[in-house]
Amino acid sequence: MSNIKTEIEQFDPIYLREMADVNLMNRVDTKFAFRQDDLLRFLPILAAHYRALKVEGTMLPHYESLYFDDASFSFFRDHHNGKADRYKVRIRKYVESNIHFLEIKHKIKGRTDKRRILTNDFNELQDEKERDFLRRQLNEDAQLQPTMWNAFQRITLVSKTSKERLTLDFGINFHMGDVKRDFKQLVIAELKQESLDRNSPFYKLMKKERIRPYRLSKYCIGSVEIYGEEVLKFNRFKKKLLFLNKINHAN
Repeated sequence: MSNIKTEIEQFDPIYLREMADVNLMNRVDTKFAFRQDDLLRFLPILAAHYRALKVEGTMLPHYESLYFDDASFSFFRDHHNGKADRYKVRIRKYVESNIHFLEIKHKIKGRTDKRRILTNDFNELQDEKERDFLRRQLNEDAQLQPTMWNAFQRITLVSKTSKERLTLDFGINFHMGDVKRDFKQLVIAELKQESLDRNSPFYKLMKKERIRPYRLSKYCIGSVEIYGEEVLKFNRFKKKLLFLNKINHAN
């Protein structure tokens, strides 16, 4: 962690007030996974091409999320079954800012459309403002319940030359009730672009390192880890989960 802090402080900062042009609420996402050791190697290379978001005095802010699904885990099943039109619902806390958003991510035809509203703390989505937001975005009166907590730290990098953001999540953990799962060595990178551009410095670095894109959300990883085969069917994810666990436990 101290090494990551040292490396990220070599980046030129960017602040929230400068981020309007790269909000990319409708975008194409490309994900990669690797170890924290690799992140330490990559950061000095990326510093020439990206600025690092600084929030409340830190470039390594903490995030906490509470995810929601219905009793049948429909959101999870839609993802597992490869449905092209699917949703994720969560309340996310931006810890250093102490701000909470109710967020809905709508994946449709390979693009991600993200909508959000401010909300008061973590809750069970019973407030009329939140119910109305859910009805409008989901086009139904879904009966949702909390299914999983998630926490991590995030580096947000912004390209110096193009409309592109890169998030690097680490220190990832999931919990619900008495069940807790840690992915201390895993880094999940998400490249956010208006349209897929393989000339991105980060994409080219991943190609050089032979790290291939992969598709699996933190929500799906955590759901499998928390609930297992007794509750969820996840045959299509098993190879990817083995890959992520291998990264997390490699020496």
